[in-house]
Amino acid sequence: MMPDFQIVAINEAVTQTNLTGKRGEIVREYLGYIEQLRDGIAGVLRADDGETTAAIRRRLGSAAALAGQKLVVRRVGGAVYFWQDQGRGRTGRRSRPRQTRNSSS
Repeated sequence: MMPDFQIVAINEAVTQTNLTGKRGEIVREYLGYIEQLRDGIAGVLRADDGETTAAIRRRLGSAAALAGQKLVVRRVGGAVYFWQDQGRGRTGRRSRPRQTRNSSS
């Protein structure tokens, strides 16, 4: 008997192989949240008992990386707001270019 062979997209293969067990179940849940985002729409997740906003941020980051998307994630109290990064903000933490030292002095 021969195995059943199929061609699948690489991102589907990566997603399916990374989504096993309890962690996979959680990441699938967060992927569902991210898939609902559209331009001009943000999501908010509020921490339940025994859950931290840091865990929510980490899970959002993992799910976004798997989906190949960039998110803006902001924490306000016990809530985490997130939306698709449209590239409108700063790209790094520095607001000015670095100064170079003149080594000839």
